[in-house]
Amino acid sequence: LPQQRLLIKGGKVVNDDHSVVADVYVEDGVVQEVGPNLSPEPPTGLVVLDAANKLVIPGGIDTHTHMQFPFMGSRSKDDFYKGTKAALAGGTTMIIDFAIPQKGCSLIEAFDTWKSWADPKVCCDYALHVAVTWWSNKVKEEMKILVQNKGVNSFKMFMAYKDLYMVNDEELYAAFSCCKELGAVAQVHAENGELIAQGAKKMLAMGITGPEGHELCRPEEVEAEATQRAIIIANAVNCPLYVVHVMSKSAARVISNARREGKVVYGEPIAASLGTDGTNYWNKDWAHAAAYVMGPPLRPDPSTPGFLMNLLANDDLSVTGTDNCTFDICQKALGKDDFTKIPNGVNGVEDRMSVIWEKGVYSGKMDENRFVAVTSTNAAKIFNLYPKKGRIAVGSDADIVIWDPKATRTISAKTHHQANNFNIFEGMICHGVTVATVSRGKVVYEGGAFNVTAGEGKYVSRPPFPPYVYNRVRQREQVCQPVPVKRAPYTDMVSGTSMTPK
Repeated sequence: LPQQRLLIKGGKVVNDDHSVVADVYVEDGVVQEVGPNLSPEPPTGLVVLDAANKLVIPGGIDTHTHMQFPFMGSRSKDDFYKGTKAALAGGTTMIIDFAIPQKGCSLIEAFDTWKSWADPKVCCDYALHVAVTWWSNKVKEEMKILVQNKGVNSFKMFMAYKDLYMVNDEELYAAFSCCKELGAVAQVHAENGELIAQGAKKMLAMGITGPEGHELCRPEEVEAEATQRAIIIANAVNCPLYVVHVMSKSAARVISNARREGKVVYGEPIAASLGTDGTNYWNKDWAHAAAYVMGPPLRPDPSTPGFLMNLLANDDLSVTGTDNCTFDICQKALGKDDFTKIPNGVNGVEDRMSVIWEKGVYSGKMDENRFVAVTSTNAAKIFNLYPKKGRIAVGSDADIVIWDPKATRTISAKTHHQANNFNIFEGMICHGVTVATVSRGKVVYEGGAFNVTAGEGKYVSRPPFPPYVYNRVRQREQVCQPVPVKRAPYTDMVSGTSMTPK
């Protein structure tokens, strides 16, 4: 059970729109008061956390994880217990994972399977996106059931992984149309799967079998083209679009330009694309290079992370996840002789908040309020969790982090809490450290020590038609419809040429 009464004293409460020095009083897992010099009665049984000279921020929401995901002949190392426990240590109090059915399989069965894996293990709250990997009337019907009965309001379509998850443009159009009808957010993994398949054959024929082949066969143009195509298709349907794991300058520019043209599109860079780069694929140590293999790949242009952070800071990109999908060196070695067989995925769920603070706030690219927006609030708004999540206010869930902006920590696989034996941010010194994490009113992590139990987290249902996303869409539906031109009927002669076969 959550601790019944909690007082966080003397910190600076930071929301996405303002900061104020205030105490926060929590009872039964919900924020009851925010204000100066609170002294709730009776004092007995009250847990007090001292936040003097610290920031008090909404718990992070990681919009993109793959815990214990069966993929490419293996299963990701972080299960829902270890993964969510590590998340709490890093200041993240909610994850949104992906239920991914095989082609031809039931979306509802995939959802139920993932939920059965998560419920007994999660240490923090979670939700599930569901992938659409094929199209039929059954899929359409199941999407409706998931939205209306299962609390799902987002569906992901893969434009890559040919013959495994990839859907074509006609299927994208149908899925986007269904999302708009149901009030769901359409998501895409944006890469041209056909070009990747051809590029991989070409690299292997040239004798390039190592991790560098992974980036060479899927250059950033392949990501940008698919991003552009997805935006055009979504706009044709008037469906809001969310582009997961934005990895390159060119794809980010496509999203930025679309937003400035008024299109309803959101871009999600991840901790990996903001904190490291693809030069690692050319490392002489195969295991090191393979550890960074993910799809889309990290980009070898070392200025990419700074470029993406600038766009994130200025609202061209909207929100951050991690695509946390960890495989250890032995699992990665499935592709030791063929880069196409290296399981795709990297870590990030524990380090996202620190990496973004270091590269975003400490570097001077964004302020503390924008940090809260991109790590928590915007995700809560897009996926209709706000203001229960993503805000510290009366009535909000008490998912709260005490954050020390001046403290530093060095990221390392030797000290992280994730199940993996490699960390892509190894050796990075980060300003900004989680002092304590509160989940639903319970102090679950403090001073390096956990107080968590598997299964304590809850599945969170997300209603359809999030206002932050759909208010514009609904208005456009009313006022932006084409209408026929009123004109007198044509009454003169009509002539044609008869087509007689020779």
